[in-house]
Amino acid sequence: MPRSVFRPCIDLHHGQVKQIVGGTLDTQDLKTNFVSAKPAEYYAKLYKDSRLTGGHVIKLGPGNDDAARSALKEWSNGLHVGGGISEENAQEWIDAGAEKVIVTSYLFPQAKFDLERLQRLAKKVGKERLVVDVSCRRRADKWVVAMNRWQDLTDMEVNQESLDLLSEYCSEFLIHAADVEGLCQGIDEELVQKLGEWVKIPTTYAGGAKSVDDLATVDRLSNGKVDLTYGSALDIFGKSQVKFEDLVEYNQRVLAEDST
Repeated sequence: MPRSVFRPCIDLHHGQVKQIVGGTLDTQDLKTNFVSAKPAEYYAKLYKDSRLTGGHVIKLGPGNDDAARSALKEWSNGLHVGGGISEENAQEWIDAGAEKVIVTSYLFPQAKFDLERLQRLAKKVGKERLVVDVSCRRRADKWVVAMNRWQDLTDMEVNQESLDLLSEYCSEFLIHAADVEGLCQGIDEELVQKLGEWVKIPTTYAGGAKSVDDLATVDRLSNGKVDLTYGSALDIFGKSQVKFEDLVEYNQRVLAEDST
């Protein structure tokens, strides 16, 4: 039976590692929880030394390419990269050292899903090197994919049908719950439970994690099918709610149990 584990992240904004309240991106009321004095490659090395796989580097807007490349150089073929990925540049990022590329907005010209773009991209880099970011915002009793740094809603609902379609052309999902991203006030438990019912490929959820115990909660709600990213609550990002070492130990314990 699968087990949920911790997946690390490096969020880049204007070339710096930051933790931002997701719903405020590209607004006049941008809220930043943390700005690191350390470069992106510091975190890449930390994750590499801690044997944390499947982490993602997200470029939040322009001015982040150099920082992203430095992280990928530090841990070649050990991180996924997203932010502005398209058919034109995806291979360049893999050549720069990305294990996988993460795509969202390119798949939604004028906020409408374009299956042909996804098919071409999967053919270009290979399904196994592609992650589709289906980050979303809640609207009533459903979740709608959000693009352009989570500001614009698309015509795609996150549900069994859409995830089945997307999974034909990618090897993983990354799902930020944009409404709770960066708030450290708890995960969207209902979304995590639904993802556990819907997904058939590896999936990472991000948004609201505030305690080491959230890992066990995600494991229980998703039947081990969804992994969890921590950001603003982590001590390596300036807070004290969650110790990075505790998450590393959790992963090591799960991997040890799985190997016995």
